[in-house]
Amino acid sequence: MAEFKFEVTEKIGVLSSSASGWNREINMVSWNDREPKLDIRDWAPDNTKMGKGISLSREEAKILKEILNDIEEL
Repeated sequence: MAEFKFEVTEKIGVLSSSASGWNREINMVSWNDREPKLDIRDWAPDNTKMGKGISLSREEAKILKEILNDIEEL
């Protein structure tokens, strides 16, 4: 499996925490020296390990924001 690089360029917030100390976080993350993307995933306490997640471009994040704003049940 090929290695990849990542850098958390901005910590935005924590959505939840588990008993093991892992946090579900929203951050800006640069993957393989590319432009940072909005990223939602679980992170180990020291941010050296991560779980599966989703990365969104700025345009995708704007669309998601509009969709969430339109949901009245939230």
